[in-house]
Amino acid sequence: MSETGARGTAVVIEDDADIRFLLEVTLGQAGFTVTTAPTGQAGVDAVRELQPVITTLDISLPDFDGFEVARRIRAFSDTYILMLTGRAEEIDTLLGLEAGADDYVTKPFRPREIRARIEALLRRPRAVAAEAPPVGSPAPPQAPEAQDEALLVHGDLRLDRDARVVELGGKPLELTRSEFDILTALLSNPRRVLSKSQLAGVLWSEGYDTGLEATDADRRSVEVHVANLRRKLGEDASSPRYVETVRGVGYRLALSAR
Repeated sequence: MSETGARGTAVVIEDDADIRFLLEVTLGQAGFTVTTAPTGQAGVDAVRELQPVITTLDISLPDFDGFEVARRIRAFSDTYILMLTGRAEEIDTLLGLEAGADDYVTKPFRPREIRARIEALLRRPRAVAAEAPPVGSPAPPQAPEAQDEALLVHGDLRLDRDARVVELGGKPLELTRSEFDILTALLSNPRRVLSKSQLAGVLWSEGYDTGLEATDADRRSVEVHVANLRRKLGEDASSPRYVETVRGVGYRLALSAR
């Protein structure tokens, strides 16, 4: 079953018929063409065929779990994945984000919250990083002023906001959208401590004016993204070079890249 919309396609992967119908109506009212799938395999097939803008994904499915579905989808699609879970355990958040989900909502949820989360995701660029040009090829023309504003450097870490490219020691670093946005916020505010709530707002993007406040789940989500970012940066927790924890407050850029 599907509804016609003007904002692109959404896929709902959910085995509970009542929740599936609620999500179908909610996304249809938000302007999407909605296709639903009751199993993980059917959902993967639908995403592969339709290449949707947004995919909602339940963790508990009859054939294989949502974590595996997310991993399979991420192998071929950059659809935004909003994971739905009836369990609030932190391990679910960790596994979901590591599998490739962009955000998650705990059941029971309000349709307004689903729409707010989706609107926030849609304001974030879909591309994580541009493909690097072949070695020896000339760089595309760009005004020096714009280039300087776009480039953020901290020791051997270089981030280009416009191209959404990160290099560590001259080598490309593959980050998720959320990891890139958090790192950009920290590099853009080198002497400022950013709280977990503020970083949650960064992930919602500027202009997030739905009235929803950062929850404990949002702050845990930020913690997971920062932990994954640190792992990719090869951070030593006892002597951080890039991301420093300010206990009880949040995070800031390490004072020096040793």
